[in-house]
Amino acid sequence: MPNYRFCTLYSGSGGNAAYLETPTARILIDAGKCARTLIGSLKHIGVEMDSIDAIFITHDHNDHVAALEVLAKKHPKPVHMLFKSALRYRATQPEALCKCFWLYEKAPFTAKVGEVTVTAFETPHDSRASVGYRFEFPDGEKTVRVGYATDIGHVSEALREGLTGCEAIVLESNHDVDMLMDGPYPYDLKLRIRGKRGHLSNRECADLAAELAGQGTTHFLLAHLSEENNHPDLAYDETFSALAGYETTLRIASPNAITMLVGEEDSPIEKIITKTPEEVRL
Repeated sequence: MPNYRFCTLYSGSGGNAAYLETPTARILIDAGKCARTLIGSLKHIGVEMDSIDAIFITHDHNDHVAALEVLAKKHPKPVHMLFKSALRYRATQPEALCKCFWLYEKAPFTAKVGEVTVTAFETPHDSRASVGYRFEFPDGEKTVRVGYATDIGHVSEALREGLTGCEAIVLESNHDVDMLMDGPYPYDLKLRIRGKRGHLSNRECADLAAELAGQGTTHFLLAHLSEENNHPDLAYDETFSALAGYETTLRIASPNAITMLVGEEDSPIEKIITKTPEEVRL
C-alpha cells in the first residue's frame, strides 16, 4: 500500500487546489476558490488547515490564489511562490500574507518540507510567472516522486524533465480543440488558449501521458478541464487510448469535489472510470 495520499480538492476554471500527505509532511498546492470552501474540502478528507505544513503556489491567477489572503490571516502557513507571482499583491500588500511568503527569484528552485524535497520547474503560461512541482520523499528503501502541472501552453523541456520519473501525476487536459474553436469564446481568447502560453489540449495531454507512462508513470489524474470547451469523457478517452498497453490508472479531476489519485480507496471521493483497457482496444 502507498504511504502517501495525493488528490485534487477541486480543479477547473472556477478554482484549483490539491493536497499531498506523506508520513512527514502535509502540503497544499494552490489555493483557489474561497477559504471556506478550501478548508471544508480538507476537512472532508480528515485534514485541518492548521495541520498543513506549507503551501506551494503555481502562479498568480485568481483561480489558484483566491483563498490566500484569508488563509494568511486565520491560518498562517509558509507560502512558497515565485517573486514575480507575489507582485500581484504589491498594491494592497496585505501584511499577514507578506509575512508568510517564501519567495524565489526564478525556477527551478527547491524547498524542503519534512522529508519531502519540492522542486519547482518552469511552465509556459500567460501569467507573471508559472511553475509546476515535483515532490520526492522516501518510502522504505525507495524514493517516491509525484508531479503536478496545470496551465501549460505547450510541452517544454523543463516540463518534460520535471515530470519524467514521477509515479503519479496531476496533468492538465484543458480543452478539446474542436469544441474550443466551434464554441462561443471570442476568437482572440480561443487563440490565447491554444497558444504557446495558454492551456494544454486533450491531444497534447494524451501524447505527453503516453511518453511519461513509457518512463514509468503509473497513475494519472487529468485536471483543469474547461467546462465550456471540454467534456470528461472526451479527455478520458483521448488519454486512455494513448495509454493502451501501459499498466496505468487514469482518473478525471472533478471541478467541485475531491478526486483521489493515490490514497485510501474507502475515502469519500469522486471517481470517474468509464472504460476498461479491453473496451478501448476493441
